[in-house]
Amino acid sequence: MSGPELLLWARGTGLQIAVAIFLFGLLARFVELWLLGRKTDLSVARASAVGPGLRTVVSRSLPMPGALKQTPLVFLGGYVFHLGFLATLLFYVPHIHFLRSILGFGWPGLPPFLIDVIGLVTIATLIALLVQRFTDPVRRFLSRADDYVAWTVTFLPLLSGYVAFHRLGTDYTLMLALHILSVELLLIVIPFTKLMHMFTFALARWYNGAIAGRKGVRV
Repeated sequence: MSGPELLLWARGTGLQIAVAIFLFGLLARFVELWLLGRKTDLSVARASAVGPGLRTVVSRSLPMPGALKQTPLVFLGGYVFHLGFLATLLFYVPHIHFLRSILGFGWPGLPPFLIDVIGLVTIATLIALLVQRFTDPVRRFLSRADDYVAWTVTFLPLLSGYVAFHRLGTDYTLMLALHILSVELLLIVIPFTKLMHMFTFALARWYNGAIAGRKGVRV
């Protein structure tokens, strides 16, 4: 399949397949969570659950006391990677045009040179985090195949996007097609790996804080 043919397929049939699997996977995982349920709490609530729940969402998103000093790369790298990935996804002008075609509205984008810097820093951060995972005995022991799959499918869109952005390949059309396919692979994998946390982390943190708040425990 030539570059133009692959690009056409990726933008059409490939995208439709990826989105269908992504949405089905999200639905299946949320149904699974709903079916888990929980026992009815018959105790008298000591406080409102809303405030503690929201507070926990914020507090659990910040480094624990002392953790930043002990493992700065893990925490700083985590923030840099997540913010950088979101910035390249949401504020690169071609991405905004694509999202506008779906959502019906758009927003201002960042200058290309800034997106370029953010993308490069994000790629470097991901590589540094992977190296630390390999070199830290505890993290290496705790890592499973799911962790490396999640890293790979997250890294590929950034790398392929950077290559396409700078036209480093001999065939720009092929590079663009591979970038789109890497994004579609990410969509397919998200619901079935730890990457699902991007949709559940806030709910989980709110739930833990709400339960603690109801019992009168400050978290």
